[in-house]
Amino acid sequence: MKFSLIICTCMRPKPLLQLLQSVQRQSLFPDEILIIDGSRDKETETIISENQFRNVQYFFVPENFRGLTRQRNFGLDIVADTSTVVAFLDDDTELTPNYFEELIKTFADNQEISGVGGVAINENGWSLSDPNKKHDPYRYFQFEGYVYKEGQRNVMRNYLGLQSNLGPGRMPDYSHGKTCGFPLNGKTYEVDLLVGMSFAFRKKVFDSIRFSTFFEGYGLYEDADFSLRALEYGKNVINTKVQLCHYHHPSGRPNQYQYGKMVVRNGWYVWRTKNPQPNFKDQLKWHSITMMLALIRFSNTFTTAKKTEAFTEALGRTVGWWSLLIHKLQTNI
Repeated sequence: MKFSLIICTCMRPKPLLQLLQSVQRQSLFPDEILIIDGSRDKETETIISENQFRNVQYFFVPENFRGLTRQRNFGLDIVADTSTVVAFLDDDTELTPNYFEELIKTFADNQEISGVGGVAINENGWSLSDPNKKHDPYRYFQFEGYVYKEGQRNVMRNYLGLQSNLGPGRMPDYSHGKTCGFPLNGKTYEVDLLVGMSFAFRKKVFDSIRFSTFFEGYGLYEDADFSLRALEYGKNVINTKVQLCHYHHPSGRPNQYQYGKMVVRNGWYVWRTKNPQPNFKDQLKWHSITMMLALIRFSNTFTTAKKTEAFTEALGRTVGWWSLLIHKLQTNI
């Protein structure tokens, strides 16, 4: 099964180098690696030219192709016709040696699967559950013999009856799903949503749909939007054997005010992509959770060291929410 890897990058030469070095150590190697660079300098190009990486093709894109969504679609326009699977990775990740072997095996084992996502092992908060210990259901989520300690926002949702009624990776009709991921138990789980740091789809999906141009610039939640639309072509799954580390490099990210606005506006767009005509209860829950999260960020102004970041993000979330009441967005559905 031939497969391609597309890495979209911008002003992150050192993290990209670390990723490419981990790709070189793979037990199963991509047939082509496309580097789509939206940087405003030549540092990334220099690092690529100074290091000989197998099957790498480098593309420096002009201004009109910069931004995650545009760069991803640029890569899809030039990917090899012979590829069966196209994989994407964030440029600030690092792979375990059998990442692609497990990824491709997942596709090969089940023809109904059209999208596969991996797990960031350095962010995985699951631990084996002690059967002799009683866990507060409002503060801990238990799943298949494992337990996950909930963060502040999910504890509040549990107490207020606003928590998702579905499993991890699933999107309820009011959109806000569980964000805990899955334990590292070697199992594969069917989901609605895959995370853009680590996902792959059969090329036939990309031959039919592309990443939405609604998500310009930073592209927050464009992966969720694509995952939902890709369900028309088969199942999405997360394989907990497809493992990597994700380091969340700070460069290239929006300021907290803009991020807060995007969380709400882009989140609304993805919600309406999944549920174009929500009933009153679903709308009430979506708006309640959205405002609850904004209030939590406001409260973090007094409880965390990063007071300015918390306040500006909360302000962005609030402005984003009011903007939806004034001007409704149009989805692609």
